[in-house]
This record gives sequence, structure tokens and C-alpha cells, in this order.
Amino acid sequence: MSDTQVRENEAVAEGRPAARRPEWLRVKLPTGESYRKVREIVGEHKLHTICQSGNCPNMGECWGAGTATFMILGNVCTRSCGFCSVATGRPEAVDPFEPARVARSVELMGVKHCVITSVDRDDLPDGGASVWAATIRAVRRRSPQTKLETLIPDFRGQWHDLEVVLAERPEVLSHNLETVRRLTKQVRVQARYDRSLELLMRAKRAGLRTKSGIMLGLGETDREVLETMDDLRQVNVDVITLGQYLQPTKSHLPVHEFVHPDRFARFKAEGLTRGFMFVESAPLVRSSYHADRHAGPPPVE
Repeated sequence: MSDTQVRENEAVAEGRPAARRPEWLRVKLPTGESYRKVREIVGEHKLHTICQSGNCPNMGECWGAGTATFMILGNVCTRSCGFCSVATGRPEAVDPFEPARVARSVELMGVKHCVITSVDRDDLPDGGASVWAATIRAVRRRSPQTKLETLIPDFRGQWHDLEVVLAERPEVLSHNLETVRRLTKQVRVQARYDRSLELLMRAKRAGLRTKSGIMLGLGETDREVLETMDDLRQVNVDVITLGQYLQPTKSHLPVHEFVHPDRFARFKAEGLTRGFMFVESAPLVRSSYHADRHAGPPPVE
């Protein structure tokens, strides 16, 4: 049985759409000793990774290289975005030992560049900002050479909570727009496009390298994608990622189109022309893809 057939059978079993994808969206199933080692560490230390919860198509490649993106504050989100496969509902209480477990796992894995993200925790008074800060400090105590990227929520626009994270000065501060302005209400139900831009502006004013990403294939036009790039450059965002939206289950937003790799290549060229330091633009690109490069110097084109 081919990898494609395996994935289509898994989709049917899990209630996900089994529509055949273009050849450029075929992904090999994760294998290899390095992948198994990372999976064991994640399981042993009861960690949540967006690689698993988000059904990331690059999990095999990234875990095979001994890296992973850690998701803190549990694996149940208080928001119900139309694109996201992370469970929505009432989260469990915050685990006070989670920062230490993440830090220990980063040390065991020898991670040189650690990406940390989280679910939205609108149920918490500070949106989880204190846990964010504690996790960053814990990783740095155990692995002082590790560079950190924090892919954060919008904290409901409570900027004093954002400041708690900014004060820890991660090497890269990431927050995704996810889609173009017109589609934001449909795709990110409880989010606001301009609020996200303001978050990125505040992070840049704090002197941090900033990063954002959008998904293609939700019904946006090419002009809207370019306008989104312009909006991000207006607040001096340094890094942008563009990837293909893939429908997690039948209850999520449908794929409007599968965007050809040639269009992704054109968007990359447009992004570099606009002055982004890094542009990751391809069908299987996700927020954390090649994240280790984004904390370093710009590439020589």
C-alpha cells in the first residue's frame, strides 16, 4: 500500500475528507530512529506538540531531524477557529510543572532552536502570559545556548499581558494573521486582523525580530495576499510564511483551491521585493518550518 493510500484510509477512519490531493501535496509517513526518539521523549514527558495536535505535514521531516514545536498551556483551545484541528472546549487547569518538563525535554533533545506555541487560553486572567514567561525562563536556565521562537496568541489585546512575554526577549516573536483581512471573521472567529497587526507592531517596537504567516487556498485573491504582505511590512515584520490550507475534518472550512507551487514561488519573489528578511512560501510550509534559519542573518540571494 502506498503512502498516499495509507493517508487516505486514515482520513476516512478519522472522519476527515479523503479527496485526492495534487502530487505536490504528497507527504511521506514519518519514520526513522530520530523520529522515534523524539516521539518517545514527547510521550514520556507528557508534552503537547503542535506537530501532533495540528496534524503538521512536516512532522516526519522535523522530528526526523530531532526537532519539534512545543505547545504549552494544554491541548484544548478556548477558541473555535474554522481552520484549526486543535480541540476546542474547556481546558484543564494550568499545570505548574509544564515549564520544567518542556525545558527538560529541550535539553534531552539537544534542541538548538526551540519553537514554543500555545492554545488560546481566554479563560485565564492573563491569557497564560505568566506560563509563557516561566517556560522561556526554564528553557534558558537548562539550555542557555538554545535560541527561542515564541508563536503567541493575541492575549485578547490586553497589551500588559503581551509585555510579560516581550520582557523575556525571545529571539523571534511570531504571531500569525492566518488569512487576509476579508476572510478573518470566517477563519479566525474570535480574532481581529488589526489587533494582530498591532501586536506585531508592539513586538517590533520592543526591538524583537517579528514573524507572521498566512494560509492560502481559503478563497483569497492574489491581490489580497499582496495587500496582506504590505500590511505586515507596514509594521516592519521581518519574516513571513505562506503555505497551503488543508482541511483537518469535514466540520472545518473546506479547501477553496489547491495553490500551485509556481504561484507560491511568485509570492516568495514578491515578498522579498517588499523587504521581508525571510520568505518561506511553498504548499507544505507551516509556521515553524525552517524556523531555525529565521533567528540568523538574512540569506544571500
